[in-house]
Amino acid sequence: MSPEETVLAFIEAWNRLDEDRIYGLMAEDIVYHNMPMKPVTGIAAVRKGFAAWPVDTCEWVVLNIASRGNVVLTERVDRFTRGEDRITIPVMGTFEVADGRITHWRDYFDMGAMKPEAR
Repeated sequence: MSPEETVLAFIEAWNRLDEDRIYGLMAEDIVYHNMPMKPVTGIAAVRKGFAAWPVDTCEWVVLNIASRGNVVLTERVDRFTRGEDRITIPVMGTFEVADGRITHWRDYFDMGAMKPEAR
């Protein structure tokens, strides 16, 4: 797969909450930086971070995607449900891919958007 195809497969895996595929598309030593939090390194650390913020459903809508070489940029709207809460977050994501695996993943967003939507 090309780097862009890898990222699109990763997004589709998130939309299905397919953990085997999600983590299968990450390099073992992935560096994940969810701005403005501190970066984490390695699949185990990424899993631990996501386990602390479980979701019931996930929908990442790609508005724009661009790639050059091994770098892929995504402009997205990420939607999650957690119990009765619905959360919608505009996100700019940067992915670096090598040998079909994501080696670096940085998501930029406004922490204020993490609040559940008013009903």
